[in-house]
Amino acid sequence: MIFLSETVIQAVFAIVALLFCVIPHEVAHGLVAFLLGDPTAKRAGRLSLNPLRHLDPIGSVALPLALLLLRRFTGVPLVVFGWAKPVPINPYFFGEPWRGMVLVGLAGPGANFLIAGLTTALGRLLLLFGLRQRYLFMFLAILVLISLVIALFNLLPVPPLDGSRILSYFLPVRWRLHLLRLEQFGILIVAALLLLGLLEIVVRGAEAIAVRLMGRDWAMLSGLWW
Repeated sequence: MIFLSETVIQAVFAIVALLFCVIPHEVAHGLVAFLLGDPTAKRAGRLSLNPLRHLDPIGSVALPLALLLLRRFTGVPLVVFGWAKPVPINPYFFGEPWRGMVLVGLAGPGANFLIAGLTTALGRLLLLFGLRQRYLFMFLAILVLISLVIALFNLLPVPPLDGSRILSYFLPVRWRLHLLRLEQFGILIVAALLLLGLLEIVVRGAEAIAVRLMGRDWAMLSGLWW
């Protein structure tokens, strides 16, 4: 029973952390687009941190809840994963559309790296002041980890992930257009990547970075790894 309670606590923390990560990710896309001259996201009300403006029925609700229930009833340590509604972007407002999309694409993962860095700084500061509240550091560790997972996963150069927009800038125009057309199959491509276990590889890499950032004391205190 204690193990199940601990599992549920971790899963709930993961869902809360997920919202803390995916919403700034999408807002960052829209904000950079707005700074480059595209008012689309602002007109759609997507520069707000209000979660209700960004929740996706599948990625923000159904999938995380399904993973939470599977984790609860099977005991398998599944990664609670999800996404928010993509922010609408119109690159034709940019002076240089392809360059603009690179900057917009970098903004989302950049926001997640920033969250991971600020959370790491906060956690280390709390440790320095002698705070040792286990569940607080568990939540902060999960926040760092999920931030890194979302950043690294989105940097993969596969449509519709942000990395594909960065890659397209360095390709000949003909190949850029081919890559762009693949975005209509985005959900299927992401599902295939998940089935192939690519997320697991990203999670392992994110875990290694997170533990190095946090240090052994914080990692042990969180109870997530040892």
